[in-house]
Amino acid sequence: MGILAKIFTWWDGATIGTSFYTSRKGSKVGEDHAGNVYYEGGVDVMGRTRRWVIYNGPNDASRVPAEWHGWLHHSIEGAPESFLPPPRIWEKEFTPNQTGLATAYRPSGSIEMGGRRAAATGDYEAWSPDAS
Repeated sequence: MGILAKIFTWWDGATIGTSFYTSRKGSKVGEDHAGNVYYEGGVDVMGRTRRWVIYNGPNDASRVPAEWHGWLHHSIEGAPESFLPPPRIWEKEFTPNQTGLATAYRPSGSIEMGGRRAAATGDYEAWSPDAS
């Protein structure tokens, strides 16, 4: 990314100010499977260690996995790799928010799916207060 883009953009990676602050005050804590890098350093207004993430690609908070979200918000002390148990066999892999993408969920009655949905089946019976 060019120097001008780093100065004036915030939506695609770290700005030059964030990069400068990270190089001066930050110490790398870890990296997730998506390539996002997590740092800590300095002190926030509550007296806790300040924590932040440098995204690998567009800045989208939904790209932060749950375990790292917990670390960013001081729910766990150390890096998630050392504090959390290994994932269970039934747990799904993390996927970022798909809203606005072709892979987003679209129910059968949505406009993108033609705006029509299947008719109610024969086992549906509408409630009526007079039927009691």
